[in-house]
Amino acid sequence: MSDNWYVDSGIPEPPVPHGNSRNAANAKSHASDDVQSTMQFSPLPPAAQFTGPSTAQPASDVNLSQFEDRSDEGAATSHGHVGLIVTLVLLFLLIAAAVGGFFAAQSYFSDKAAPGVMFGSRSVAGQNAAQLTQTVTSAVSDSRVEVADNTEHDTKVSLKDLGVMVNVKATVNKLLQAKSSAGALRINPFQRQQVALVSSTDESAMSDYLTTTFVPQNERAKASTVAYDKETKQFVVTVGRQGKAPQLATVKSAVAQIVNNPGSTTSAAITYGSVSMPISEDAARQTADTANKQIDQSVEINNGEGKSFTIPADVLATWIKPTSNLDKGTVTLQYDQDAISAYLQSELPKQLNQDPVTQEDITNAQGTVLTVTTKGVNGVTINNTDTTAQKVLDSLTNGSTQAITAETSVEKFTTNSHVADYTKPNGDMWIEVDRAKQIATVYKGSTLVKTFNVCTGKDDTQTDSGTYYVNIKYQTQDMRGADYFSPGVKWISYFNGGEGFHSAPWNPVGIATGNPVAYGSHGCVNMTADDAQWVFENAGVGTMVKVIGAQPTGAVR
Repeated sequence: MSDNWYVDSGIPEPPVPHGNSRNAANAKSHASDDVQSTMQFSPLPPAAQFTGPSTAQPASDVNLSQFEDRSDEGAATSHGHVGLIVTLVLLFLLIAAAVGGFFAAQSYFSDKAAPGVMFGSRSVAGQNAAQLTQTVTSAVSDSRVEVADNTEHDTKVSLKDLGVMVNVKATVNKLLQAKSSAGALRINPFQRQQVALVSSTDESAMSDYLTTTFVPQNERAKASTVAYDKETKQFVVTVGRQGKAPQLATVKSAVAQIVNNPGSTTSAAITYGSVSMPISEDAARQTADTANKQIDQSVEINNGEGKSFTIPADVLATWIKPTSNLDKGTVTLQYDQDAISAYLQSELPKQLNQDPVTQEDITNAQGTVLTVTTKGVNGVTINNTDTTAQKVLDSLTNGSTQAITAETSVEKFTTNSHVADYTKPNGDMWIEVDRAKQIATVYKGSTLVKTFNVCTGKDDTQTDSGTYYVNIKYQTQDMRGADYFSPGVKWISYFNGGEGFHSAPWNPVGIATGNPVAYGSHGCVNMTADDAQWVFENAGVGTMVKVIGAQPTGAVR
């Protein structure tokens, strides 16, 4: 085969190896193998991809070396760019996830206790108001003070027995607001805040319990106390006495520990001392007088739409808690906010909610309202009873007698209008009362329906002339005035204040003769029972009544 085989085949000539003779021999051997085994030979890249030869090396070596160097440099550059982009993307995603997580956590804990909020020995993070209420109530129930004296007499006592009044709602609010001043760091779980019970202590109740438990009855000292008496419906005073009483310092300290660590049990050792009456009768009497003034005052709540109710005095009394301070010898009044809130949450909707009532009007053809047969009433729904509870508490504290308006949602009533037509045949019903003829005629539009004999008002209480509308009806009613009383009057249809159609079984002569001068009424239209019943049953509220004619001088029939 000729030396031009590579050229004829279109494949560049293989590079000529150089270096030591061994390498050269190997190169020749490889070249020979390539020539003899063309099926296993992989073509080199086209010559156009190589640069021109240098003088230092054969053209083939230079071109291949440059190609390989460029390929390595491009790959390294490409990998570097990709790595940087991946790093930036990952960093961006991590930042986005952190920011998103932060705002998600802020939203999640907006109405819950924050991370790091502690109540007693437990974390309450993530608990909502209902769950916190259960947690606080349970902790109060589990709290105990183990009291013992030097005679090995001991007992475990609840907070309630020791006169401790816990405000559960205020405690829950305090837990929900904990760490709120920390701003964005509120959700930091490593920043902790301990929340204590919101409570007050009636030291007189504490002393009474411990005295009853540890001191024989004939040795006890007792403070004068104030309490509500259901029979007299007044706060009354029980006068105290001097004697032996337990010292409260260690027990008050134990209570303070539990207030700061609810749900726990702590111990207190008590001693005794001889004391005078801890609270005088006069001090208690002054407090009882103040409490009685408060339950005598009217606490009225309205819905802003004409409906109201007054809180009963015996309910007010259950909210007032006389609280004794034995160190100061005083009795002060405190208020059970939880009880106020619970009562109003239950009672306000029952007392002040109202369904809307559609107003029914009768109009003429020009749209003028002739009469309102049913007065419209706005619908009212009580909202946020806690706001009203705070107003009631403020009213009791300040001794205010001003009415309280509850927070409500109002649904405006709608109106239906009926256009009356009193001129066409069989139109709307109306009644004409003719005083001159002493008759009442019923029409439907222009169609005459019925005529009744009547007796109208006497000279000094004449039935008023004019156009009116039936506005209210009673099947039976006791009727009274300045100089008369008529019990059990039947079939009454009022159209003008106290004037109306009704049965008058005591006046058959006046109705028969049509003589209002001698037998007239106090302004009403007297009828027989059957006729008055017909009007009652057929002339609905809104029926027009026209009173015409002059007052007669005597009988017309």
